[in-house]
Parts: sequence; C-alpha cells; structure tokens
Amino acid sequence: MNKTSQHSDESDASALQAIARGRLDALETVFGRYQRQVYQLALGITRNAETAEEVLQDTFYRLYRQAGELDGAQPLLPWLYRVAANLSYNCARRQRLWHEPFHALAERLFAPARRSPEQIAEQHELQTIVRAVLDDLPPNHRSVLVLHYLEDLSIPEVAAILDCPEGTVKSRLHHARKLLKGQLQRRYGSGAILPDQL
Repeated sequence: MNKTSQHSDESDASALQAIARGRLDALETVFGRYQRQVYQLALGITRNAETAEEVLQDTFYRLYRQAGELDGAQPLLPWLYRVAANLSYNCARRQRLWHEPFHALAERLFAPARRSPEQIAEQHELQTIVRAVLDDLPPNHRSVLVLHYLEDLSIPEVAAILDCPEGTVKSRLHHARKLLKGQLQRRYGSGAILPDQL
C-alpha cells in the first residue's frame, strides 16, 4: 500500500469514528472525497442522472446510519461501491430507466476525439454503437464495465466490490466485448478494427 492510500485509509477510519458520533462535517468530508466515484457507478448502472443522484444520497445516508458498524481498518470506497451497486440494481430492476446515454464510458473506451470531421463522425458512430450495446446489457454487467474501464479497478478489486468470483467478472467483460465486436463487425464488416482496449 502506498503512502497516499494509507493516509486516505487512516483519514477514512477517523472520519468513520466521527460519523458514528453524529458529526455531519465528517460525513461531508467523506462525501466530497468519494461522491464522483459513487455517482459514476450509479449512473453507469441506472442510465438515469436523477436516479443516480438518489442512489448517491442513499449510499451516504446508509454510511451515516452504519458508520459505527464498519471496520475502520478496511478501505471505505469498496464498501461504498458495494452499497451503490446494490441500490442501483434495485432501481434498475424496479424502474427500468435506460433513457440517458452514458457518454463517459463510451468516450473512455475509445481514443479522444480526433481532428478531422470524418474521424470525429466515425468516433460518434462508434460511441453510439457502444451505448446501444450497453443498453442491451443487464445492470450487473454494466457495473463490471463501469468499475473496470471507468474507475480503472482491477478484476480482483471488481470481484471483491461486487462480491462475486473473478471468473464471473471476466465472463461479464468477455460477454460485453463479444456483443460490441458483433455490433462493430455487422456495421463495418469482418475486417473491422476494434479499439485496443477491447
């Protein structure tokens, strides 16, 4: 563990103790530290900004209620991810909200926008295909993609957060890649060149 990570874990442990004593300023500190990651995961699963915001708030409300029960020796972010993922699955199953495209993941999967209009148009078309593939995936597959590609977490880290075997994570990533490859090859032919990340 590097010094930065160790310092973060120590400050998380102190914050947990303060939150357990009812200190809202400590909760605000932790919220500021991790809100982006939690929101991105919720958005990736629910595909709806308003629902993702609700998941974000509910996740930190649960932290406030359960701070005294958590092990301060363990990193806090994986716990937040796990709670947010479960809340997001519930929302996705209950409401089936797939209206807002998740641009950030599509952009992350491909190289940054290029200069020529033709290349920019091609990139937008690829992103449209990626979003269509994401729409076809169940929420538990989406969470794997968001955590692995957007949050840059390793397969073992994703498996620990989602409480599933590493083989399951690999299988879900493989399934998503296969769907994307099929979509690209239908659009561009069998000689289609896939992005390096896939």
